[in-house]
Amino acid sequence: MIGGPQGGDADLIKESTSASFMQDVIETSKNIPVIVDFWAPWCEPCKQLGPMLEKLVRQAGGLVRMVKVNIDENQELAAQMRIQSIPMVYAFSQGQPVDGFQGAQPESQLKEFIGRLTGGAKNPVDAALEEANALLDSGDVEGASAVFAQVLGHDAVNGAAIAGLIRCATATGEYEHAREIVDGLTPELQKNTAVTAAIAGLELAEQSGAQDDSIIDELAAKLETDPSNHQLRFDLAVSLFGVGQNDAAIEALIEIVRRDRAWNDDAARAQLLKIFEALGHIDPATIEGRRQLSAVLFS
Repeated sequence: MIGGPQGGDADLIKESTSASFMQDVIETSKNIPVIVDFWAPWCEPCKQLGPMLEKLVRQAGGLVRMVKVNIDENQELAAQMRIQSIPMVYAFSQGQPVDGFQGAQPESQLKEFIGRLTGGAKNPVDAALEEANALLDSGDVEGASAVFAQVLGHDAVNGAAIAGLIRCATATGEYEHAREIVDGLTPELQKNTAVTAAIAGLELAEQSGAQDDSIIDELAAKLETDPSNHQLRFDLAVSLFGVGQNDAAIEALIEIVRRDRAWNDDAARAQLLKIFEALGHIDPATIEGRRQLSAVLFS
């Protein structure tokens, strides 16, 4: 199952003791920043913070190291570092502590913390994801899939890479394979924002099926003679989205909401929300579509 427990990378993340702290942290930090996580098995916030830090350190692709110190087993070291409450995290560079924080932190702040240590250098995972998305957008599905797979080889729970593979399978019409990827995810990963967007895109693709201009022309012609037929307009929207005419699909669905917002148990609005999720919140079509939908709903 994708998203299950995964082993740590010994080169990037390691346990340390009072005896090895000097080498693991002080000496190593003279060449590369080292994050030190002081924790204990009984500390509940530590159980949340530690794995999140480990994930981000792996994603940094070698720009930073992480050392974990169990304070119960290294009480003298904890006293020397004046650890009074855990989780306590210090960052070392050039043999000296240069940053730190106490208590659990949201992932966004942890990314900023690591970013300060790495001088804002783009980590290899982010660079690879940018490359893969660019390949997919240009139509090179095979190339994109290969890069997404490489990212997952480095970080098996990377939601953006998993979403990328789902999108690749969807783009080539391999819906069953895309479903296999989704079904193999942990519940937590299925809630990942990028993954939910990819799943929404898959569901829309499955719904629209194979489409071409002749089908769209036929539906549009029927709608001209029967403009109050909401099912016809809905089917047209599905077909339009299936061939990439996102703006036109959104416009058709908003017209249904304008004419009868409760039609078919609010089906048009639900379809709009799924399209917005699939396109992403910052897509221009989503932004404009949400604006138009709000204008209709609150007019």
